Amino acid sequence: MTKRENNYCVIMAGGVGSRFWPFSRNDRPKQFLDFFGTGRSLLQMTVDRFRPLVPIENMLVVTNIAYKQLILEQVPDLEEKQILCEPARRNTAPCIAYAVSHIRAMCLRKAGLTAQTQDWSRPELQVNMVVAASDHLILEEDVFRATITKAFDFVAANKAILTLGMQPTRPETGYGYIQYINGESNDIQHPIEGIYPVKTFTEKPNLEMAKIFLESGDFLWNSGIFIWSLQTISEAFRHLLPEVADRFREGELLMGTDKEEAFIEEIFPKCPNISIDYGIMEKAKNVHVLPSSFGWSDLGTWGSLYELSQKDESHNVSLHSDALFYESEGNVVTLEPGKLAVVQGMKDMIVAEEGGILLICRKSDEQRIKQFVADAQEKYNGKYN
Repeated sequence: MTKRENNYCVIMAGGVGSRFWPFSRNDRPKQFLDFFGTGRSLLQMTVDRFRPLVPIENMLVVTNIAYKQLILEQVPDLEEKQILCEPARRNTAPCIAYAVSHIRAMCLRKAGLTAQTQDWSRPELQVNMVVAASDHLILEEDVFRATITKAFDFVAANKAILTLGMQPTRPETGYGYIQYINGESNDIQHPIEGIYPVKTFTEKPNLEMAKIFLESGDFLWNSGIFIWSLQTISEAFRHLLPEVADRFREGELLMGTDKEEAFIEEIFPKCPNISIDYGIMEKAKNVHVLPSSFGWSDLGTWGSLYELSQKDESHNVSLHSDALFYESEGNVVTLEPGKLAVVQGMKDMIVAEEGGILLICRKSDEQRIKQFVADAQEKYNGKYN
């Protein structure tokens, strides 16, 4: 079993959560909100989830500079140096490359080694990483931690990129899909039961394709939770995304110093805007998946929140406020606390009010909310972003 001090966690917390508008806003997006009245935001729940697996000093949060102070307030035992601020939005591949470069510098400096050290056999560089989003919900925490422990053991023993796959329950078009081979890979020296080679990745298919994937039984939802060793992901970036890796290599001597921030300000906006899925996962030959079940949701949409929430006898959901429903079914309503909604004759609708904005739309059209936000910003000069 891998040692806890050899594990690192990277939490991606830079998104604006526009699909949860108006509840999620630019100045306080969804990862900083308490959706379920537990007293803990999604970010705080994510940090709590990894504490038994990773020392707090080995956790990094990658985010927008605008959210740095908010993170320090919500997770006060993080130091400023553990919050990596992106000067521009460049999707998940540059975000993860930044964290990889920073962790490598941390490991080398702890050991008193120079940044040019390329000997991956050194014990100081034998570390593992888990990368996760800050807005996931996990209902079965113990099962989740056992799954991550199994994943750490696998990537520590094999040069493999590992992702966690979830069993689809509906033809969801907002998730990526993983097709896997139900058998062991010839390239794996130390196989672990229940981990399989990946055949294909498909990012956000249309509805017809999603139905085919669901019916085939060969596909899993891509959870967006990745596990790998520092060496494996470093080599993947170098071979598959050199246009990203080369940017960070320019400042190897600066990472982990007081010059890191200025270096990132200069090179990060020059990185291509590309996801880790397109840049690495779809190209790599050593990708594996661990089919998992621990009550996962990425809470990406009002529909996913509706699915997880307690419903009345007509399948209506009310969050944060009071509601009376008449001849209505399948709705989700959230108002500011202390308010009452009276809903009559509505079916499968979203009713959300926050900070002077009222949204009423069909649940089936929730993918259009991003467009609603953009239209409101354009017409009212950013007043309601």
